[in-house]
Amino acid sequence: MTAGRVAVVGGGLAGITAALDCAEAGCAVTLFEARPRLGGLTHSFRRGRLEVDNGQHVFLRCCTAYRALLERLGTADRAVLQPRLAVPVRIPGEPRTALLRRGDLPAPLHLAGTLARYRPLRWTERARAAVAAMALRRVDPADPRTDERSFGAWLREHGQGERAVAALWDLIGVATLNARADDAGLAGAATVFRRGLLEDRAAGDVGWSTVPLGALHGEPALARLAAAGADVRTGAAVRAVERAGDAWHVRTDGAEVACDAVVLAVPPVVAERLLPPGALDAAPGWAARLGTSPIVNVHVVLDRRVLDEPFVAGVGTPLQWVFDRTGQSGLDDGQYLAASISAADGLVDMPTPALRERLLPELAALLPATRAARVVDFFVTRERHATFRQRPGSERLRPGTATRAPRLFLAGAWTATGWPATMEGAVRSGTAAAAAVLGSTAAPRVPAGEREVAA
Repeated sequence: MTAGRVAVVGGGLAGITAALDCAEAGCAVTLFEARPRLGGLTHSFRRGRLEVDNGQHVFLRCCTAYRALLERLGTADRAVLQPRLAVPVRIPGEPRTALLRRGDLPAPLHLAGTLARYRPLRWTERARAAVAAMALRRVDPADPRTDERSFGAWLREHGQGERAVAALWDLIGVATLNARADDAGLAGAATVFRRGLLEDRAAGDVGWSTVPLGALHGEPALARLAAAGADVRTGAAVRAVERAGDAWHVRTDGAEVACDAVVLAVPPVVAERLLPPGALDAAPGWAARLGTSPIVNVHVVLDRRVLDEPFVAGVGTPLQWVFDRTGQSGLDDGQYLAASISAADGLVDMPTPALRERLLPELAALLPATRAARVVDFFVTRERHATFRQRPGSERLRPGTATRAPRLFLAGAWTATGWPATMEGAVRSGTAAAAAVLGSTAAPRVPAGEREVAA
């Protein structure tokens, strides 16, 4: 397709990517975002003297499309990537910290040494976990039969007991799938563990932002899109997308824009509302069947430092991952911790005072230095619909990029990207949607330093 008029509905990572690809290819792009800022589920806001992210987000070295987006936005230097996977793991009441760290051997042997020393498991459990990991490498995530199976059931079939699931498999799986092993589909779990840990020794190195997410994604995306000639309209909720003649008409409360192609980079329930009847090969109510899963983030500001690492993972505690957010927030005294709790169905509706009463003792048990600290502030952010519900059978419910309607496409981490609901999946979906608009088969970009390897 030569340059034409393209409307992108949704300003999260998927919409940003699709709009940027189309604008830089010469299309006249209008991007609509209902919120007052870009970034979608990766945004930040001001609370007193703090810059607060709505939730803690991390990425892995294998997230090449996402890392390439940061390069395009000029913000790659605002994130840090571990030179070598190292995850400190703590258990309440246990004085020593365990460490999951990769070695120098080829995958999957790069994890053999750290697994052999992993204290949360008995030596027999470590041996059985190694055997299960080798078996997981042979699972085909693309097989429809894999999609129908529970990850938890598969683990039990491969000798994994309750403690091994909690201390190892859920430690990683819950954070990436937003579902516990018994609730997660085997297809998504196999994708996570194979791509992140079992096929490339460097793939699982962890990265995170050193600035508020607004400064990493939303603000630079706005500038880059403007430089590419895109018309970005924030605070513009799209009410309808309708076909009239050879054009699409995108309607907001205050305007109507005619275009040749549309990318819907919005949550599933919004996409179902905006799609014309028959646009997907799915019965009405497909978005509800896909479902959503919540994430709760607990924010604690203390009068002194209690955590000396950038983050720590917890076993035997509801505080799954705790991050030091002091520098990113602008706090110049004390320490600001953010605890990310995925698969948080049992906590998402709990009032903040009840969460404080329940979780502050858990924090003190996990980080004993907290007992001597004074809590300066405690607040909670909740993403009730953080991801689609990645349960058995969910892969067959994820639609592809194209719809039955002419030149109407979908993007979002919930579409059929081949990845779980992550920032990487969102960016890849945006690339796929733009490629469909442009009539090409463009592959996701990769970071500059890895292009020769990727080729």
